[in-house]
Amino acid sequence: MRAAAVLLLALFCATLLNGCGSSSWRKGGVPGSKPYTIRGKTYYPLKSAHGFVEEGVASWYGPGFHGKTTASGERYNQYAMTAAHKILPLGTRVRVTNLANRRSLILRINDRGPFVDDRVIDLSKGAAQRLDVIGKGTTRVRIQSLSGGIPEVRADGDVMGSYYVQVGAFGVKANAQRLIRQLSEAGYTGRIYFGSNDLWNVQVGPWPDTARAGAMLDLLRRSYPHAFVVGDK
Repeated sequence: MRAAAVLLLALFCATLLNGCGSSSWRKGGVPGSKPYTIRGKTYYPLKSAHGFVEEGVASWYGPGFHGKTTASGERYNQYAMTAAHKILPLGTRVRVTNLANRRSLILRINDRGPFVDDRVIDLSKGAAQRLDVIGKGTTRVRIQSLSGGIPEVRADGDVMGSYYVQVGAFGVKANAQRLIRQLSEAGYTGRIYFGSNDLWNVQVGPWPDTARAGAMLDLLRRSYPHAFVVGDK
C-alpha cells in the first residue's frame, strides 16, 4: 500500500510539473476565433489585427507544453518563433520589442494565453531566448501587428508625416504587386505608391519617425541591399 501511495504521489507531482512550463498560467487548445471563457472571464478574439499596438508584460512558456496542441491546432514547438495572445487572430504576425534592451522579433500568434491579468503575451522559449527574457522570466514589451491590407495610393493621397522603407520601383504595376505580395507573406505591411518618378514604388511601413524606419531598413537591406528610407512630403 505504501509503495502504491508513493507511486500515486509521484505521478501527481509529475502532472503538476508538466503544467508549469512558464511563469504564467495558460491553457492551449481554446477556440481560435469564437469567444471563450477561462477562470470565469470571457475573451473576445479580434476579427482583424490591422493597426493593433499594445504594451505590457511578456512571459514565456516552454518544456511543459512542448509537443502539445495549441489553439491553432498545430503542435507547440518551444523553439519556433511563435507566441500566445488572448485576443489577436491566430496566424497574426507581430513585431515584439523588448523595451528593456530594444531587441525585436517577428513572431506568429498560434496559441491563446497568458491568462494572468498583468501579462499580455506568452513567448515561446526560443523567442524568449532571443529577446533575453529567460533569466528574468518577464519583461515589458511592445506588440505591433504586421497584418492588414495593402493600401494603393497616388502621390498626394497618403497621411502626412509618415516614413517608409522603399525596396523597389517598377514601371509595370504587376511587378510591384508581385513584390508587395511577397513582403506581405513574409509578415510585412506596406503599400504600392505611384510617385513623382512615374513608377510604382514598393514601400514597407509606415513608421512615425526615422529611428523606427531606420531599424527596419537595417533588417530589409539583408534581402534588398538598395533599400532606403523615404518620408511623405
